[in-house]
Amino acid sequence: MKALYFDGKLELREVPRPRPAAEEALIQIVLAGLCGTDREILKGYSKFRGILGHEFVGRVVECANKNWLGKRVVGEINVACGECEYCLWGLGRHCPRRTVVGIVNRDGVFAEYVALPIVNLHEVPPEIPDEEAVFVEPVAAAAEILEQMPFSHTRRTAVLGDGRLGLLVAQVLCDAGGEVTVIGKHAFKLEVARSLGLKVARAGEDNLSAASFTVVVEATGSPSGLAEALRLVEPRGTVVMKSTFRDLATFDTAKVVVDEITLLGSRCGNFSKALDLLRDGTVSVRPLISKTLPLEAGLEAFEYLNDPSCLKVLLSPLAPGGKAGPGK
Repeated sequence: MKALYFDGKLELREVPRPRPAAEEALIQIVLAGLCGTDREILKGYSKFRGILGHEFVGRVVECANKNWLGKRVVGEINVACGECEYCLWGLGRHCPRRTVVGIVNRDGVFAEYVALPIVNLHEVPPEIPDEEAVFVEPVAAAAEILEQMPFSHTRRTAVLGDGRLGLLVAQVLCDAGGEVTVIGKHAFKLEVARSLGLKVARAGEDNLSAASFTVVVEATGSPSGLAEALRLVEPRGTVVMKSTFRDLATFDTAKVVVDEITLLGSRCGNFSKALDLLRDGTVSVRPLISKTLPLEAGLEAFEYLNDPSCLKVLLSPLAPGGKAGPGK
């Protein structure tokens, strides 16, 4: 099969098709999404070597459990051991022996096929087309914030970063009743945010006073974002850290202590919740799709990801020429 393989250099390769184990399914990839983590891996984040990619929707084409055959699915990216204390507590995403699809010791989805444990799969409802289902993983990550902290209707919230994850987080928190402002640097992306009904502010231009938000979600994808998030958050407020990047972030620890600020790391989320948000139309993702390319154009897709006007790039292994397959 064809796959985008990274071993210090990204290239399209012919590699063996995965062979699913007894409790796994072989999934034909319909659409896969590029994200900031994929780009950071190319810079050395996680020291990953193998097939990149972790956001996808596909169809089960081989599985010992015949009930899964032909089903349209998405898959959770953390593959846990199922036996350690974390797994027994229901925290498999923190299993010390876990592999992570396309990120840690497990091949990803920028390929024609991927094998995943059945326990990681979620069937996609027919109401959700492929172009939306491919967003389940980042929508789940956005919604995880609501699982980690109480979120009142009166909270003044800033989402720092106008990229794809920032716009998803802002929609989720706005639906939860927050007074949400998206802060970004890109006029086009802020205009997309406005079209989604979100309040926006231009970083460096609009008057953004220090200590003016109760909650600040840092989703810039840049090490400098954390320092700005700490400037914007009020005493006893919360900074939610969403960005993953290779370089180290530096910030004033004294401010965290003196202002009694809570730093909250936030990562993967509940796929069932994300599917509900997409099925109900609570989160709108189609305006975020900048381009859909065939798998063979994967190198071009990564180059385009660096374009300031780019939000989301999708890869379509099934459709040479860049047109995604049917939604159902």
